Amino acid sequence: MGKRSAQRRHAAMLDSGSDDDSSVNSISTTQPNVFSFPVNEEVQVEKDTLLDEALDALYEKRGSTREKALSTIIEAFNNELQHLFVEKKFVTLLHLCIASIKKGSTKEISLASHAIGMLALTVGCGDNAREILEDSVPTLSQALKCRSDPSTISSMLECLAIVTFVGGNAQENTEKSLQIMWQVVHPKLGSNVVAMKPTPLVITAMVSAWAFLLTSADSYGLDLKSCQESILYLSSLLDKEDRSVRIAAGEALALIFEMGSFEKSSSSEDGSIQNGNKPRESIVQIQGLRAKILNQVRSLSMEAGGKGSTKKDLNNQRNTFKDILEFLEHGYNPESSMKIGGYSVETFTWSQLIQLNFVKHFLGGGFVKHMQKNEFLHEVFGFTPQKKYHIDGQYRMSSEEKRLFKSPNSVQNKARTQYLNRQRMLSKGRNAGHYSVFVGDDEF
Repeated sequence: MGKRSAQRRHAAMLDSGSDDDSSVNSISTTQPNVFSFPVNEEVQVEKDTLLDEALDALYEKRGSTREKALSTIIEAFNNELQHLFVEKKFVTLLHLCIASIKKGSTKEISLASHAIGMLALTVGCGDNAREILEDSVPTLSQALKCRSDPSTISSMLECLAIVTFVGGNAQENTEKSLQIMWQVVHPKLGSNVVAMKPTPLVITAMVSAWAFLLTSADSYGLDLKSCQESILYLSSLLDKEDRSVRIAAGEALALIFEMGSFEKSSSSEDGSIQNGNKPRESIVQIQGLRAKILNQVRSLSMEAGGKGSTKKDLNNQRNTFKDILEFLEHGYNPESSMKIGGYSVETFTWSQLIQLNFVKHFLGGGFVKHMQKNEFLHEVFGFTPQKKYHIDGQYRMSSEEKRLFKSPNSVQNKARTQYLNRQRMLSKGRNAGHYSVFVGDDEF
């Protein structure tokens, strides 16, 4: 089995469409639209009025009204990039969504979390994204400690991952959010804190969000003790009954071994003490865990169907763990390719594949539209869709692009360039095995 077979499997998986049942988007798009207007594409003002009315409805006391308003906003953000609306109203929308997370029902919290994530992806890098991050993280962190509904926790974890990925230019932002995520399944226990066993849905959501955000970490200096503890925990998840938990854990482990170069570190350590452990001792222990993980991965790549398992889920697990096995044994990274508007989006590393799958799941039905028009995602995935040229051969900016260019937020161009440069640097560093894994403090 070689790289071509792995690429075919991933191409088929990515081209299969967005059928994630747990996506909040699947909730929002099925809601009846209470702010109904006659369809007339020639009158843009009607679309703006629809969003304005939905925004006003978030002030209402009735929770069901706010839920329908959030569904309308999410659907609008899925169907089109709402740059003009965001330029005028993004602060209002952000704070109303934060209020919904603080006081709303489980459904309203899930919808508000998803709306904040959509807002972050729409504004892209820059001051607005940093404001979204700074204002939303404290509320999300507190809500994750006191909420128990698995679907709500899952939505908030996805939101935290997205807003940090987009707006967390400083490494401390990434590290803080990674810690918040990990504490969902490893809480700090105090006198008034009761540990609750996380459900498979929560574990899967945490590991997936954590791995997605870890792809943006750029810290040097390997925290071997923390890395060892995270590998040990993720390895234990490979033995769980829930298939989604096993797959999420397997991909996270592949990412950690892709980002860390433990063999090189082993030959260059000087025996100094780090976090109370000798680095050489920690590396030997990690390599021992790696051997155990190889056996687990090999078994999962050949697992026979059990009770309650569908053929699709079983094949998905086998294919995923065959790719992980190829990577751990031979160093072959998974390759994937999917067509959008006749042009290919390609991935060549676990980091890129995890990013693409996470964004695709989060956006759901809005994935294709955002990949075609969202400049931030173009830079993240190195994707350049075809631009429309006039008969004279000259490219003409659309009215939407002109607004972006003239907007005060055009200072985002500098931030976008810095982000792209950082992503390129990260990619080069990871390919050379120079980048390390941050997983937090002693809770890990």
